[in-house]
Amino acid sequence: MEKVRKRKKNKKRFTPLKILFLLAVVLLTGIGGFIGYTYYQVDQTVKQIQGPVKNTGDRIVEKQKPVSILLLGVDKRQGERGRSDTIMVMTLNPTRSESRLISIPRDTKVDIVGQGTNDKINHAYSFGGPDMAIKTVEKFLDIPINYYAEINMEGFTSLVDAVGGVTVNNDLDFQVENVHFPIGQVNLDGASALKFTRMRYEDPRGDFGRQMRQREVIGQVVSKLSTDVSLSKFNAIMDVVGKNAQTNVSFEPMRTLAFDYMDAFRNQKNLKLEGTGGKEADGIYYWHPTEDSLNDTKVALRYSLDLE
Repeated sequence: MEKVRKRKKNKKRFTPLKILFLLAVVLLTGIGGFIGYTYYQVDQTVKQIQGPVKNTGDRIVEKQKPVSILLLGVDKRQGERGRSDTIMVMTLNPTRSESRLISIPRDTKVDIVGQGTNDKINHAYSFGGPDMAIKTVEKFLDIPINYYAEINMEGFTSLVDAVGGVTVNNDLDFQVENVHFPIGQVNLDGASALKFTRMRYEDPRGDFGRQMRQREVIGQVVSKLSTDVSLSKFNAIMDVVGKNAQTNVSFEPMRTLAFDYMDAFRNQKNLKLEGTGGKEADGIYYWHPTEDSLNDTKVALRYSLDLE
């Protein structure tokens, strides 16, 4: 049986579609507006952002079987490969028309596969790119990863600006670099959205609060993409995606995911790892999930992928 903790439903659910907006949503909004032209544009953009990691999902998607996707928000500084400060895993089961989504705290201490070290999970990307990140997440959650998609968080700024900014509902009063974010509705441009989503030290929820703000901003971006698309805006979005995203999902399976897996996208359950964190002997902060919570998460994901 699937073991998933019951939680209060948020008024505004965060669906997997909102994280995959650089892929399937852009495709969908484009098809709705400028059919022939956008097919060409999306196809060219998807070719441009193809990553080096081999995918194991095309045949699975063709047969409409359960599939898993690793979603990464990468913070790239000049001269560095970057770290995956946002790490999410999505599973999609088209037969049962359901999906699962789990966010992995960036400070989670795990075995870094291929590096031979016990370190923060977001360092896997820094050590070995998406390939090492995928293998590390696979071991941590005991599931195969078929696809991955990543966005450079600096490109996130350009995406928000490309849709004309967003309005979010903020539940915590805080200030970052002289920018005040009061409780209630807040209008954000790209630069302020990046500050809004990066803050975590002043939030009593830590990384989980940061994840909530990221989801809120992404949700508002998707809402704008779905309701207000012009040719110039579509071109601007394609330009941002081409410069800042990377994936191993090619055009045809992306189109299949966008259409044949739509019911699974919509019927989504958020999973949450419970645990504690603190500074250890090396003076560095690490986070550890409880054994029961990690086991329940593994069971839920494996069930979603028909592995249980």
